Amino acid sequence: MMTTSEELIEGVFSIEKTGKIGTGTTARRVTQTALYYVQEVDGGMVDIQLLNDRNVPFGQVERITREELLTGYLPMPQLYKEVVGNLRAVQKSLARGDKYRKRGETFTAEFEYSNALSLDERNVRANFGIGLCLLARDETDKAKEVFDRIVKIDAAFEDEHKHLFNEYGIALRKKRLGDQAVDYYRRALEITRDDENLWYNMARVFFDQEKWAECVEAVSRCLSLNPDHPEGGKMLNHLTRKGLV
Repeated sequence: MMTTSEELIEGVFSIEKTGKIGTGTTARRVTQTALYYVQEVDGGMVDIQLLNDRNVPFGQVERITREELLTGYLPMPQLYKEVVGNLRAVQKSLARGDKYRKRGETFTAEFEYSNALSLDERNVRANFGIGLCLLARDETDKAKEVFDRIVKIDAAFEDEHKHLFNEYGIALRKKRLGDQAVDYYRRALEITRDDENLWYNMARVFFDQEKWAECVEAVSRCLSLNPDHPEGGKMLNHLTRKGLV
């Protein structure tokens, strides 16, 4: 869909990108076409997001100017209806998955999340949802496989998914998957090191594991970022009274 100049742009656009493959005498230049889902925002700026091979937006959103879009990209109106349909299908599966998971119907929820993943294999909500279903059923081996997927998705640790992120970390700890929980929080801290709650949550895991030195270090990092953190303060006081500091 291509709107008029007075309206906000929304649609599918393409751009040809040229790169080199191979080395030495076998090197050659190739041209590939990249497809983007585009939505114009205020101020003459446009958000663009790559489409995967199922024509579903995925990965990070880039922001360019409207002028850059109109001069460097070609509209692909014939793909717009398919992309929007796929987006709606993913969102409906996610909504149903969330509904069933909250009811405790984890097998049905997992089925819906899997439908979303069939279109968007890196969808954050779907991966978290399946992981939470598996943890709820104590299927820890399968849950570890999902964990390996989640920690490779940068978007899983962004503010947009904060609620699911926290729920998943707590579930790992409660299921006594301490090593996975620590790896999970360390991965998150690679992206945002100034989050006192991440350090506190890591301290909770170390506390459960009775790794006192690591626990003290983590809770101290929490309190250095927020000296008034209530749970962090209580934990440090407890460790001090027990002579573990």
